[in-house]
Amino acid sequence: MSLADRQHHLRPMTGRDPDEPRRTATTLELLFDLTFVAAFAQAADQAAHLMAHGHFGSAIVGFAFVTFAVCWAWVNFSWFASAFDTDDWFCRLMTMVQMVGVLVVALGVPPVFASIDNGAPLDNGVLVAGYIVMRVAVVAQLLRAAVQDPQHRRFVLTFAAAIAVAQLGWTAVLLLHLTIGQLLPLLVVLYVLELGAPVLSARVGRFPPWHAHHIAERYGLFVIITLGEVILGTIATVAAVVGRVGWSVEAVLVVVAGTGLTFGIWWSYFAVPLGEILQRHRRRAWVWGYGGIVIFASIAALGAGLHVAAFVAGGEATIGVVDAVLTVAIPVLITLVAYFAIYAYLVGGVDPFHLVLVAGAVVALGAAVVIAGLGAGFGVCLLLVMLAPAVVVVGYETVGHRHMADVLARVLD
Repeated sequence: MSLADRQHHLRPMTGRDPDEPRRTATTLELLFDLTFVAAFAQAADQAAHLMAHGHFGSAIVGFAFVTFAVCWAWVNFSWFASAFDTDDWFCRLMTMVQMVGVLVVALGVPPVFASIDNGAPLDNGVLVAGYIVMRVAVVAQLLRAAVQDPQHRRFVLTFAAAIAVAQLGWTAVLLLHLTIGQLLPLLVVLYVLELGAPVLSARVGRFPPWHAHHIAERYGLFVIITLGEVILGTIATVAAVVGRVGWSVEAVLVVVAGTGLTFGIWWSYFAVPLGEILQRHRRRAWVWGYGGIVIFASIAALGAGLHVAAFVAGGEATIGVVDAVLTVAIPVLITLVAYFAIYAYLVGGVDPFHLVLVAGAVVALGAAVVIAGLGAGFGVCLLLVMLAPAVVVVGYETVGHRHMADVLARVLD
C-alpha cells in the first residue's frame, strides 16, 4: 500500500462495488460497535432492576424504547457504510460524532426508565439529544452522498428528508413533557416514519449498492456485541451467588449454563451462510435487515434476564425464582423463533425439522419454569434453559446440516 493510499483525504462518495472481493468490516466499524456495549449495558441494568421488583410493564416499555434507538441507529450506520464508506477524514469524523451520540444516549437511559416507572412525564431529554446528534451526522453523510452520487441521489435525499422530519418529531417529544402513554400516538407515527424511511426511499430512488457479505458480517459482529451482555449477566449472577453462599454447585451450574447459552446462540446464528443467500437473493434482505433488530433486542434482553437472576440470587429482589427464570427463558424463545422465521423467509420455505427443533426448545424452556415452581435451584433451571439452543445445535450437527445443504443447493442455484 502506497503512502497516498494511507492518507485519509476526501474521496468521492459515489457508492462502492457491491461485488468487491474480500470486503470485510473495518477497524472503524469495530470501534463504533464498542460504544453500543455501554448502551446495551445501561438498558439491561435498568430493565433488570425494575423486573427484579415485579415492575415488568415499565421494564419492557423502557427497554423497547431505548433498544429501538440503539439498534436503529446502528442499522442505519452499517447499511450506509456498506454502500458508501470512503474511510476519509470526513467519514471518520462523522462516525466519531455518532459515537458521541451513542454514549450520550447511554447516559440518558436511567432517567427514561425512572420516569416510565413513576408514571411521570417522559424524562428523555438526554437520550433524545444523543439520538439527534447521531441522526444529524447521518444526514450530513447522506447529503454528501447526494451531491457526489447522482445515481442514488433521489434515494439518499428522500432518506435524509425523512430522518430530518423524524428528528423534529423527537424534538417535540422532548418538549411536550407528557407521559409515555400520552405520547403513544406521536411515538407510533415516529416509529413508522423511521422504519419506513428506507422503504419509501427505495420506491422513490435506486437503493445504494450494499455489499451482501459485508453486511452479513456486520450483523454477525453485532450479535457478538449483544452476546457480551449475556456474559456480563452471567458474571453478575455468579458473583451474587458466591457473595451469598460462597462457591457452590449452584455457582458452577450458573457459570456452565450462562456460557452454554452464549455458545449455543452463537453456534446457531452462524450456522447459516447468510452472505451467500443475500448475495443471491438481495430483495429478501428487507425482512432479514429488519428482523435482525428483533434478534439483537432479544439477546440483549437475555442479558437483562440474567441480571435479574443476580438480584434474586443475592436476595435483592422481590420476585421469585419462577419469574426470574421467565425473564431468561422468554428472550431465548424469541431469539430462536425469530431466527428460524427469518431463515425460512430467506430460503423460501419452512423445514418441518425446524419445527421439531423449536418444539424441543419449548419443552426445555417449559421444563425449566416447571421445576422452578417445584423449588429447584436457579442453577439447575438455567441448565434446562441452556438446553433450548443446545437442541438446535445438536439437531443441526446430526441431521439439520444435510437439510441445509439441500436447501442451499436449491436457493443458491
